[in-house]
Amino acid sequence: MKKVLALLAGCLLPWLSMAQITLSGRITDAATQSPLISSTVSVSPGNRATATDAAGRYTLPNLPAGEYTVQVSYLGYAPVKQTVQLQSSQTLDLALTRTSVASKEVLVTATRANEKTGTTYSNVSKQELEDRNFGQDLPYLLENTPSLVTNSDAGAGVGYTSMRIRGSDITRINVTVNGIPVNDAESHGVFFVNMPDFASSLQDVQVQRGVGTSSNGPGAFGASLNLQTQDARPEAYARTDNAYGSYNTWKNNVQFGTGLLGGKFAVDGRLSRVSSDGYIDRATSDLKSFYLSGGYYGTKDLLKVVIFGGKEVTYQAWNGVPQDMLETNRTFNSAGTDYGKRKDPYDNEVDDYAQNHYQLHYAHEFSPELSLNAALHYTKGQGFYEQYKVNARFSGYGIAPVAIGGTTISRSDLVRRKWLDNDFYGTTYSLQYNGKGKLSGILGGGWNRYAGDHFGEVIWARYASSSEIRHRYYDNSAEKTDFNVFAKLMLQATEQLGFFGDAQIRTIDYTVNGMDDDLRDVTTKASYSFFNPKAGVTFGITPQQNLYASVAVSHREPTRSDFTDRPSTDRAKPERLLDYEAGYRLNQPVGNLNGTPLLLTADLTYFYMDYKDQLVLTGKINDVGTALRTNIDKSYRTGVELSAGLGLGQIAKFTSNLALSRNRIQNFTEVLAIDYNPEDVVVNEYEETTIAYSPSLVTSNQLEVQPLTGLRFQFQYKTVSEQFLDNTASQERRIAPYGVGDARVFYRFQPVAWMKEVEVGFLLNNVFNKRYEANGYTFTELYSGDNTRYDYNYYFPQAPRNFLAQVSLRF
Repeated sequence: MKKVLALLAGCLLPWLSMAQITLSGRITDAATQSPLISSTVSVSPGNRATATDAAGRYTLPNLPAGEYTVQVSYLGYAPVKQTVQLQSSQTLDLALTRTSVASKEVLVTATRANEKTGTTYSNVSKQELEDRNFGQDLPYLLENTPSLVTNSDAGAGVGYTSMRIRGSDITRINVTVNGIPVNDAESHGVFFVNMPDFASSLQDVQVQRGVGTSSNGPGAFGASLNLQTQDARPEAYARTDNAYGSYNTWKNNVQFGTGLLGGKFAVDGRLSRVSSDGYIDRATSDLKSFYLSGGYYGTKDLLKVVIFGGKEVTYQAWNGVPQDMLETNRTFNSAGTDYGKRKDPYDNEVDDYAQNHYQLHYAHEFSPELSLNAALHYTKGQGFYEQYKVNARFSGYGIAPVAIGGTTISRSDLVRRKWLDNDFYGTTYSLQYNGKGKLSGILGGGWNRYAGDHFGEVIWARYASSSEIRHRYYDNSAEKTDFNVFAKLMLQATEQLGFFGDAQIRTIDYTVNGMDDDLRDVTTKASYSFFNPKAGVTFGITPQQNLYASVAVSHREPTRSDFTDRPSTDRAKPERLLDYEAGYRLNQPVGNLNGTPLLLTADLTYFYMDYKDQLVLTGKINDVGTALRTNIDKSYRTGVELSAGLGLGQIAKFTSNLALSRNRIQNFTEVLAIDYNPEDVVVNEYEETTIAYSPSLVTSNQLEVQPLTGLRFQFQYKTVSEQFLDNTASQERRIAPYGVGDARVFYRFQPVAWMKEVEVGFLLNNVFNKRYEANGYTFTELYSGDNTRYDYNYYFPQAPRNFLAQVSLRF
């Protein structure tokens, strides 16, 4: 027995001795002392490398004793090399000198928040995105963000997915890529299914909760997502990720970059394919995407072209599962059957859409304090969704009845396609002044134009009457012009006290001309002018902790469906939000354990969001799954968000966040029509009730452990409290609370000298095999006679225990 113990000790001794030595420190800008996030820190021999976190800190644990060359690189800065002799754990802070325009700064600074803006935000690094990216859509990669809840129509995170932040859905979340708005101009939605595997080309993401700072595109009523595409890397690289998992899910991509050629030019690219059969029946996805960027990086100038796009074909799964089938057939999909009227599902009940984005960015540095960033952009989208309709009325498609053998036929089985063909283009700009003194500021804005054609075609009919192939039964066009200008000022009154001011003017002109799919004339014209002021204050208690507070106003215009799906006599009003935020931030080293530094982080936020004329979800949807909304005079959201983390270098890290909120409508009126007759209604009054789809408690806890060099384990457990499907807070119409755990394991190694590394990853979703639903909708019918209420609830079940395995090769 003693010999066995001695042998084990001998085997473990090298690992124990390696764990004794850690190299850590902080990388900063030599001029401003600000952290350089995601800079690369490498040591040789050993070919070990890592990236700095949001505070500019890095940690390289488990290093054998000896002499090392430490190299730090960051685009736009001169690389630094330094030799160190390691006999015990050591701290090495390095400062880099700026040599050219840094792409990250000029592309996103104008719309991003920082510690001086007094707003609530979270940064998600490239490493965090990579750790979660097994092929699922972007919302699932951001799940560790406070107050964020995800859902998937197909049930497994591939295909149509979305998110809510503070109870606000994606139509109320402002999303930009490199400062360019990507929200659809009419629906305000963002369809991540059109951008598959886009996370592989992202440098990082900032999530601003609440109104946030002024941005381009629709106003933020729940949050803003600021996506930054990848920076050019100093060195050339190549990479391929290949994943396979449950429901025949595949992800394959190839990525490459030339590095800086001649110190001034760089090209980066990616090709991706993601496919899945989905958890729900027939909820297949076939997704393809690409990314290409090329840039000139001069001492004073930057010129960068960014092109990306996607093509998706997904079998429709937006109808959900009836409540009475959840126990017996959770994967049921009525799409393709025309709600059960067709026995054999139609094989091409698909959504087929392609969207390409083109961006041209130019930046010039007039002086170290003054720089200009301007961009041109163009987005082209085109596609349709196809449906089989059983025994459809000719009158609903503008087709005349037909007489056959003395019988008049006024109905027919048919296949229809509803098309969207749109163009979105414009410009954005920002002039930035970063004074060495107390004052800095940004003057920015943008002009954007949208033109979209909506039309429907009958491509087949059992009885076609006098119609032609691709008979067009409705056609309407829409145009929208969106202009905004904003100014931001930051005054550092004292070393500790800072003030922030932000004012935006935004104007919108929107017109719709023509006939919609129900053959109604939906001609509409609307114009809006909004003034959105914001102010904040920060107080630095110490360099590692600060307090902040802000107040912000935001306005939003109604979406297309608020006009076209409501009676013309009941025009939706624009919304206003007054958002109060206050918080405390901490990023504090708290000693070390066996030479490995301990870092404590915390972020505590209080918010009160006061709405006027908020458009809230009624719980009903139209025939293509779009949620219907109504204006509410007074409503509010208030609560606290707490994020905290404790890290032991790269050996172990525990993070936890909690969002506790109260989401209420004051004086809500529910109106139910009897036999669908708008003149015969039942009215239910509620003095105060809960806003639909707004959980009062959302938590997320994650533990990451790296016991050996290259081997990492992660476990995340997320809980979401009950949500109501409409605004009556009825227990009969709700999404039950749920808790879900996910586990990941990664192993990195270098098999041969000419390969940088191989990483093998394994993701186990829903570890405890929880049966739960993450989304749903409801509608109610009342019939004359007894006025009995019939509620019809539909849900989107999420997949039980399932897996994804991935192999990444990096060169």
